[in-house]
Amino acid sequence: MKKRVIFNALMFLLILFLGYILYVQIQEPIAFQGEKARRELAVVDKLIEIRKAQEAYRGVYGKFASNFGELKSGLENGKFTIIQVYGDPDDPTNTEAVRYDTTYKAAIDSVRTMGLNLDEIGLVPFGNGAEFEIHADTTTYQSALVDVVEVGIPYGAFMGKFADPKFKKYDERFDPTKRIKFGDLNKPILTGSWE
Repeated sequence: MKKRVIFNALMFLLILFLGYILYVQIQEPIAFQGEKARRELAVVDKLIEIRKAQEAYRGVYGKFASNFGELKSGLENGKFTIIQVYGDPDDPTNTEAVRYDTTYKAAIDSVRTMGLNLDEIGLVPFGNGAEFEIHADTTTYQSALVDVVEVGIPYGAFMGKFADPKFKKYDERFDPTKRIKFGDLNKPILTGSWE
């Protein structure tokens, strides 16, 4: 009788242990996929904000900012030049005088309208204070000198406990060293790697 009770208790514990193992085997991939999607979406949203800020900066200065301090102060202090043309300068039959009026608009007004937060513009969501890597330069593309920018971060910088390569077994495309980014230093594009 005692042996049977001990055997049943051991079987019950074994069933609990195997149930726990099964639960962990099922729960881990679900948790990974959910957390990856949540973190990746937050990083993409931040990269889209940075891209908008870089485009506004280029509208003011004619080039991209090479660091976040320059980007922030440039947009806080810079001004867009607005030129209104009266008359048609390209019309050879135009007998009226062509007139140009130049006005300036503070860039910070446009930044506020776009809803950009410049105080935390370079911080990586879930990155524990890490900043995005930012590179701006010029390159020759199709025989023309063009401004280029690239902003990104490796997945490992914002994936927390899921930054381990072992999680590749749940998503074959996952690589913590792979970068999520927009732009390219070799050609003038601002497309994101997620697009």
